[in-house]
Amino acid sequence: MIFGIGSDICDIRRMEATFGRQGERFARRVLGDAEFLVWQQRNARWPRRGLRYLATRFSAKEAFSKAIGLGIRSPMTWQRCEILNQPSGQPFVRLHGELHDWFEARGLRAHVTVTDETDYAASFVVVEKII
Repeated sequence: MIFGIGSDICDIRRMEATFGRQGERFARRVLGDAEFLVWQQRNARWPRRGLRYLATRFSAKEAFSKAIGLGIRSPMTWQRCEILNQPSGQPFVRLHGELHDWFEARGLRAHVTVTDETDYAASFVVVEKII
């Protein structure tokens, strides 16, 4: 049974402007620990790729927050929700702390997809209630 659906589109140029003002501090605020390590690796090789990674994660977390109906308010926080990738490349949601407990208590499961193009990153999340 579908619990919620969320989508988001993010202008990568806007992310670039914010990153230009705040630098790594912005990435630290948006990304969880595992995501931050991936971002550092991508950003070191090619800063544009790091920026796209940051934008897709931002977009996916916005979409997830919409799908669960909370927006970015407790227990949903930027760092309690991580969007990681399976070895195959498939993205998945990993939750931490109070958000993990809240999500599990409701018997929910999330499915996420992310994409990016020259100027935009987009995400779509479906949250289902496990029956």
